Amino acid sequence: MKKSFLVLLTLGMLLGLMWCSPHKDSSQSKTIYVLAAASLQDSFTEIQKNFEQATGIKLILNFAGSGTLQKQIEEGAPCDVFISAAPKQMDALVAKNLMDRGSSIDLLRNRLVLIVSEAYKDKIASASDLADQDIRVSIGDPEVVPAGQYAKDSLVYLNLWEGIQHKIVFAKDVRQVMAYVERGEVDAGIIYRSDAVHLKSSFIKETFDEEWHNPIVYPAAMATDSKEKDAAARFLSFIQNEESIKIFEKNGFEFNKKVE
Repeated sequence: MKKSFLVLLTLGMLLGLMWCSPHKDSSQSKTIYVLAAASLQDSFTEIQKNFEQATGIKLILNFAGSGTLQKQIEEGAPCDVFISAAPKQMDALVAKNLMDRGSSIDLLRNRLVLIVSEAYKDKIASASDLADQDIRVSIGDPEVVPAGQYAKDSLVYLNLWEGIQHKIVFAKDVRQVMAYVERGEVDAGIIYRSDAVHLKSSFIKETFDEEWHNPIVYPAAMATDSKEKDAAARFLSFIQNEESIKIFEKNGFEFNKKVE
């Protein structure tokens, strides 16, 4: 009898310890896939650490030109959240019911800038000087890179496009444009202000007027067929908190909307 009592007492104590010990949040076993425009790489790499520490949810990040990411999603690439550098790609995915329109937010705004290499820092002061120089200019491919489309629209507005098309080197995304200029492989480039804050060996010469192109807006939304909708919703909320806003602003973005 005494032995049975001791066994029961021991079992009770073990159960009590198990009950009182901290239980891990079930979200710790979750993983979500976030596909984001290349210009967001620095911001989201920093936000990733904060989000994973705060929630236990693992992020797998995929950065590329928005058009490239759109195609990947259309072809079935894993995606729980998509953040585009323009409404065009998001709207196309919403139209195909691949992105949830109800979860969509216009998260950020950006500006376009002209950058030049070390060799041309005293020779190019603005976009108008591009036509008068024997140089190479890089922009993102307008077919798949929103920054490239904004750049083309601006050059058309300034009546420069026809005269400098033969000088243009197209890139797969804004980071490649910046790398070309930084390495001196081209003499000038048009990129986002958010990327320009990381320049090391080239220079900003002009910030483009917002009247020259469509507004640069970054929409974010949850994938319609996400298997982790709760976790994806937490991420969309998290990137609108004060800590995330500071990170975006530090990296040259303008925050467009605060969560209510």
